[in-house]
Amino acid sequence: MNTIILSQSTSISVIDYRCNASPAERPVAELHRSHSVSYVRRGSFGLRYRGKQYELVPGSVMIGYAGDEFCCTHEHHVCGDECLSFQFTPQCVESFGARESTWRTGALPPLAGLGMLGELGQAAAEGRSDVGLDEIGLLLAARFIALASGKQAASTRVPTTTQDRRRAVNAAMWITAHAHEDIDLERIAIEAGMSPFHFLRLFSRALSVTPHQYLLRSRLRHAARLLADGRSVTDTAYDVGFNDLSNFVRTFHRAAGVSPKYFQRVARGQRKIFQEKLDSI
Repeated sequence: MNTIILSQSTSISVIDYRCNASPAERPVAELHRSHSVSYVRRGSFGLRYRGKQYELVPGSVMIGYAGDEFCCTHEHHVCGDECLSFQFTPQCVESFGARESTWRTGALPPLAGLGMLGELGQAAAEGRSDVGLDEIGLLLAARFIALASGKQAASTRVPTTTQDRRRAVNAAMWITAHAHEDIDLERIAIEAGMSPFHFLRLFSRALSVTPHQYLLRSRLRHAARLLADGRSVTDTAYDVGFNDLSNFVRTFHRAAGVSPKYFQRVARGQRKIFQEKLDSI
């Protein structure tokens, strides 16, 4: 089993699991180390849990309950499997307000709502989305709980109160002021005096973007100003809060449609570049 930690905070860890076990290998009992929701993105495997047998295929979701024993099997699964696992601390689990029995569901089959969030998580893991991995983990858990408990997921367009909107706006202003720092959903939620789960819901409902999306866009706005002033691409990337130059270039290009260097040349007065680009289409 190959494991890669993609993201880690005091509330949520996101881990990439890649298993190459074959039918010839003997299944081994394991323990869930934490409550978790794991999205199967490739391959398949069997799951024995609390006297039941599940078969998981791409799009399925495995649910973990901290301390419970489980066993993965591969009797008729020869291609291995890959999962994107979101693992939650007890405090984070408590904020969901779900019953113990819900977290002991074992697994869910491929469902549209879960599959879309799972693929969004994969896109974020590969740098193809501006939604944070921790945010996707919270949304995926909330959606799983709604489906497993037979409830409808709450709409993100539920009307917000004046107090909610004020808190969201204050949080947005704080993000803008601190966007150059190494901040994440949990840090912002602490500043707002809320749990990450409840803050994510409030902020998204009030402003129609997630905190991570707003953080990225704040950084990109700042980057555009610095580039227009002649700051180098490398200095700009680190000054606005990106820890990786290639990630900055990729994120900027996805948002602006042009590379940071290209944007800078245009902003510095070489507007004929755009006309040349249009003429070549």
